[in-house]
Amino acid sequence: MLLRLAYLTVTHAFAALRLLPMSDRDKDAEILALRHQLIVLQRQLGTERVRFAPTDRAFLAALLAPLPRATLRRLRLLVSPDTVLRWHRDLVRGLHARVSVTRRRPGRPRTHASIRRLVVRLARENSNWGYRRIHGELALLGVKVAASTVWEILKAEGIDPAPERTTVTWADFLRSQAQAILAMDFIETVTLTGQHQYILAAIHHASRRIRILGTTAHPTHAWVTQAIRNLIMDLEDAGQLAAIKFLIRDRDTKYPALIDEILNNAGVRTVLTAVQTPRMNSITERWVRTCRRELLDRTLLWNEQHLRRALHEYERHYNEHRTHRSLHAAAPLRLLPEPITRPGQITRLDIRRHDRLGGVIHEYRHAA
Repeated sequence: MLLRLAYLTVTHAFAALRLLPMSDRDKDAEILALRHQLIVLQRQLGTERVRFAPTDRAFLAALLAPLPRATLRRLRLLVSPDTVLRWHRDLVRGLHARVSVTRRRPGRPRTHASIRRLVVRLARENSNWGYRRIHGELALLGVKVAASTVWEILKAEGIDPAPERTTVTWADFLRSQAQAILAMDFIETVTLTGQHQYILAAIHHASRRIRILGTTAHPTHAWVTQAIRNLIMDLEDAGQLAAIKFLIRDRDTKYPALIDEILNNAGVRTVLTAVQTPRMNSITERWVRTCRRELLDRTLLWNEQHLRRALHEYERHYNEHRTHRSLHAAAPLRLLPEPITRPGQITRLDIRRHDRLGGVIHEYRHAA
């Protein structure tokens, strides 16, 4: 609207300049001709109402409002003088409204949006922080804001007070304790001979390193107990046992009660998942799905010996090469290499494929 009003003002200003060299006789003739054209248009329109755009109303109001009412009545206009004056009042009222918005309102200024987002973030990332604790943290960051303002922001966002939102969810527990958590589970598969094989595997939550503890057709309590002892010895030899505090497993009857005592003696507490709640051991369940899709469902397993060899190859691939989103595309036992930045290296890439398990798994490496 403002652009159109400016356009009308400029065009009519040039039109006014065109009238300067005209004589009074020429101007009177043009006025009479325009009046006659207006009479013709009114006769053709009849009772139909003429509609003015907002910019037309603003221009006519600014042009005609300074004239006396008596003069407005003598002019042959499509609208009444009262309508022109009403348009002028609306124009002035709109100007006052826009000016009042730009003026600084009295009272406390509104809290900046970035501060409000920071307050909400601190509250959601720290469920046990009340508004006073958040106010203190903001002061350490150099953000000056009243404690009552923090309380009002939390209330407006629908965030409950700290005592009512300090419940730790299972997902929060897993994330916060990932460095200290191992999880294990059994996987069942069938060889070409029709024999059922049971695979026992353990995975570290933080590093995503997988350990295949063994395979057997008969997972007796003695076999499972020995597999747990071997796991503890492997962790101790790697210097990682002291960091492990929890082991998550389901309530499968294949696990003997003795393994809990063995783990407790090593300083590891057993955490049992709820009945029929696989999401409580979600990381292990996700690895089981990956192992089936990438290995077990694509390989003809002849016997137990073939299964062990295939699992050994897949364990090395998973830990040393396969990328993980949770590790930002790194592997559990391999960091990401430095990115290639030199243009010459990009244009002369020489990538070789390395096959595992006869081509079931492909790995790609730079040529030596």
